[in-house]
Amino acid sequence: MTESTTGSRTGSTTRSTVRDAGAGERIADWADGRLGVYGLGRKYLRKIFPDHWSFMLGEICLYTFVVLILTGVYLTLFFHPSMNEVEYHGSYVPLNGIRMSEAYSSTLDISFDVRGGLLIRQIHHWAALIFVAAMFVHMMRHFFTGSFRKPREVNWVFGWLLLFLALFEGLLGYSLPDDLLSGAGMRLIEGMTLSVPVVGTYLSFFLFGGEFPGHDIVARFYSIHVLLLPGVMAALVVLHLILVFHHKHTQFAGPGKTEQNVVGQPFFPVYVAKAGGFFFLVFGVVALIAAVASVNPVWLYGPYRPDQVSTGAQPDWYLGFAEGLVRVMPGWEITVGGHTLVLGILIPLLAFPLWLVLIGAYPFFEAWITGDRREHHLLDRPRNRPVRTGLGVAWLTGFLVALAAGGNDLWATHFHLSVNTITWTARVLLLAGPVLAFVVTKRICLGLQRRDRDKVEHGRETGRVRRLPHGEYVELHEPLSPSERFRLTHHDQPAPLEPPPAEDEQGVRRRVRRAVRVRVALSRWMYGPGSQIPKAGARAGGSEAAAEVAAPAEVPAAPEVAAASEVSEVAGGEVGS
Repeated sequence: MTESTTGSRTGSTTRSTVRDAGAGERIADWADGRLGVYGLGRKYLRKIFPDHWSFMLGEICLYTFVVLILTGVYLTLFFHPSMNEVEYHGSYVPLNGIRMSEAYSSTLDISFDVRGGLLIRQIHHWAALIFVAAMFVHMMRHFFTGSFRKPREVNWVFGWLLLFLALFEGLLGYSLPDDLLSGAGMRLIEGMTLSVPVVGTYLSFFLFGGEFPGHDIVARFYSIHVLLLPGVMAALVVLHLILVFHHKHTQFAGPGKTEQNVVGQPFFPVYVAKAGGFFFLVFGVVALIAAVASVNPVWLYGPYRPDQVSTGAQPDWYLGFAEGLVRVMPGWEITVGGHTLVLGILIPLLAFPLWLVLIGAYPFFEAWITGDRREHHLLDRPRNRPVRTGLGVAWLTGFLVALAAGGNDLWATHFHLSVNTITWTARVLLLAGPVLAFVVTKRICLGLQRRDRDKVEHGRETGRVRRLPHGEYVELHEPLSPSERFRLTHHDQPAPLEPPPAEDEQGVRRRVRRAVRVRVALSRWMYGPGSQIPKAGARAGGSEAAAEVAAPAEVPAAPEVAAASEVSEVAGGEVGS
């Protein structure tokens, strides 16, 4: 648009416009002219996020990671990653005059001589424990609700890699102080490295810079712990968040919620305000725990000496699974080609990453079985996928059994039990526990499905009993609300795959590949009659209530929400709900 004015008037108008524009607006205009921030703001600041408490688990992961970065940067200012021996002269009197590494000495200085150093150390350690725990729970939430399905398989892999790197990062940070407890952990690392066939000895010498404990391990662990892994993890976090924005947020099924929309509140200002407050809440809770609950008091353990070990030594909880696998494994050894294979260490060394790979690869395993190529933005209720839920509980059972087995000596001393009895019990449970957990969980899920179906067909029990004129007693039921009926019936029930015809068009017997037969068998196991209960309206001769639920006309519309901020994002745009 062009506007013609006199020269003096034009100059006057220009000066007035410049004078009226605020500094913030000028900066925003400058940024928009170079970065296009207005378009990005319109697209992403109004992004819709659903409201559900389980979505806060991912925020806890993110915020504790930020706390780890902040406290870690502070600790690097005072920590000396060196194994050179010095004589300690500091505030902790019991260790004065003791020879120790610079790493351990600087850790004591941080704890007793740096103002606020002990609190920062405690916050850092507690944040690491909570970070890994939140990641486990966050990942299990995604697993049981099926949010890993297309198009989020890549984001699931990113999250799984973050968990794997977090375990390794925690191990390295736990080993840096060079105290007696962390030294025992490094001795375990050396033993596992030596158990690797053929190259184990070379790997150990390379890792420790010579014979254990060497003089380089702390400096090497420090570089990886402070520089390499945090950078990789930060990049994965950014990619993870970008994909969350790109794919839209998943949501639980409900009235008005479909695979094409998101019902919730906008990113700005509602979600930003909530997220900001929640960050400070998480930070405050971690700081409070760190202030009142001591963790890893390295001054009580003393400096590491290869000829000593602490009784009851335990790693951080997230490494207890690996410790338990080593403790329950019999001390088997075999000799192959002149090389001794220590199976008692080698098998746990392989089983630990394999156990994590099982959960990481599951989305691709399920997609291969079902052949489902659709996009999924609505979450499953765990009860509606009994086999998947059972497999997840079985995986957790094996993890928890191995975690408990990692403290077999503590169980024995605290409860006056035999270590051998505890170890053998753990061996049996490690094999039988996941199977039993799967069977029980599957039956519970099927029972919950039956209860949901009966509730839809007959209504909710009122707890009142009526006596009929002829003496019969009947229980009174009340009908479900449309929204609750929708929640109990709005889920798909995939049909199992059917095998290809035994003969082709010419009557020649068809040769079916073994992979196809396996896939069909797994599909029947996962979605066959014994693995899901037909929902209301899916059975022939269903009740009138079930037929009403199944009718598309009975699907309730989205409830009108009084809050003006609650909107629905549809097909890339936003409309009022």
